[in-house]
Amino acid sequence: MPTIHVDVVSAVEAIYSGDANCVFAPASMGELGIYPNHTALLSTLKPGEVRIETDKGMESIYVSGGIVEVQPSTVTIFSDTAIRAEDLDETKALEAKQRAQQAMSESGTKKDMAATQAALAESMMQLQMIAKARNKKSKL
Repeated sequence: MPTIHVDVVSAVEAIYSGDANCVFAPASMGELGIYPNHTALLSTLKPGEVRIETDKGMESIYVSGGIVEVQPSTVTIFSDTAIRAEDLDETKALEAKQRAQQAMSESGTKKDMAATQAALAESMMQLQMIAKARNKKSKL
């Protein structure tokens, strides 16, 4: 079965590098499914889950947004924040959610509101991924 090389890079480190059967990424216009020999593509990402399917199983990585570059044999994902699902911290995500909700109630300008909504979306996605990982573990 043909594979595609995948690199997921955050602002501080390389999170994942390896071959995959396919990759799913949260593009700004909807989820992308990327397979070997995919047409070249450049897209922005919204906060969400990148799923990398390999012969060993599914790798799940949270990204805070960013850019995905697709070439026929390579996928590169650049994100300010990228964290493996198992490394997400529920306490930090809950605190970030609470801070964002409080800031939304105090926000005065549209610019402040947009930044606060983005922070809330990021924390909510992290919490969803934590819940998903917890459910997956309980089924094993």
